[in-house]
Amino acid sequence: MTGARSGQSTEPALKVFLSAGEASGEHYGALLIDALRDETTGAQFFGLGGKQMEASGLERIVRAEDVAHMGITEVLRHAPTVYSAYRRLVKSIREQRPDVAVLIDFPDVNLRLAEHLKNAGVPVVYFVSPQLWAWKKRRIRWVRERVSKMLVIFPFEEGFYRERGVDAEFVGHPLAEMPLPDASRLEFAATNSLDPTKPWLAMLPGSRQREVRLNLPEMLNAVAILGPQYEYLIPVAPTLQPADFEAVLRGHATLRKSIHLTQDAAASLFHARASVVASGTATVLAALMGNPFVAVYRVSPVTYAIASRLIELPHVTMVNLIAGDRIVPELIQDTFTAKNIVRELTPLLADGDERKTQMAALAAVRQRLEAPSSTRTVREGTIHRVAAHVLKLAQ
Repeated sequence: MTGARSGQSTEPALKVFLSAGEASGEHYGALLIDALRDETTGAQFFGLGGKQMEASGLERIVRAEDVAHMGITEVLRHAPTVYSAYRRLVKSIREQRPDVAVLIDFPDVNLRLAEHLKNAGVPVVYFVSPQLWAWKKRRIRWVRERVSKMLVIFPFEEGFYRERGVDAEFVGHPLAEMPLPDASRLEFAATNSLDPTKPWLAMLPGSRQREVRLNLPEMLNAVAILGPQYEYLIPVAPTLQPADFEAVLRGHATLRKSIHLTQDAAASLFHARASVVASGTATVLAALMGNPFVAVYRVSPVTYAIASRLIELPHVTMVNLIAGDRIVPELIQDTFTAKNIVRELTPLLADGDERKTQMAALAAVRQRLEAPSSTRTVREGTIHRVAAHVLKLAQ
């Protein structure tokens, strides 16, 4: 089933179905395709993915950019576009009969695809767990019944799943293996027209248009309070365009000279003095860059009302969940105000105890996100460990 790189095997090439519907997941999907190509000859990949996955060799049955807008208040059967895409994916599974499937996060679609894959006798690897430990715990039964191997990127998730009868393994977080940016501060300043004599603050409102609309205005209100003594970096996520920010920025014309849209979130966080980051994957990136930050988030009132009833967690921000403590301030919904941002951010800007304490705690989070030393080799990383599980199940 998996042809050797030497070409000596006469077995048919590996055929893999992949499904990744969001920016971070599709990045991991592209890396996984590359890793599998390193281990096999003539492997074929098809399914749901973005442009990165397509560039790596995915036959896109459905484009990720067409379905990545789903939110908490949406239901699959009430979203005609997404449902049509879902049916095309199911049809492709039936017609192309993959040897193995890899589902990456995106649970509203992927947990349903897992049922069809299971019924078709296709082993299912789920990489990057949906946050079922936070809410929708009833879906654990779906995972137990439909998923052959759950590969998680946060250490506490392994125990959560194993206690509930799911074959789960912590494989490390891909971002924890990412090298620190190599561009110097002066080089980054020149590339982004920044004043290197001023301290920089990063503002990360999220990777979706609705997150920008809901989170960026209050961040800019904080910028107005902090003033022009700083320059402000706003990284543009791959899923967005600069135009998605301009409508909000137009309402803050007096601040515009101090605000710079950048293309590199990691470098922006690495070189910034501190940051304000929308809760999500970006908070993990901020921790890995060692950048002190305040976590914020705002959703629609309806979404918040639903979520606050369903979620039973001591913290909202992933970094705090990993640490098992409130190491990063959280300003969520009504507490997410410009004055509160400035109050929480100010102690992180000075070389005092609060800054040093948070930076030490963030360094500890980075260590926790690295794969256990017993499973780590010089050659392998998280993605290659995932690839090894995929190949094992495909046999």
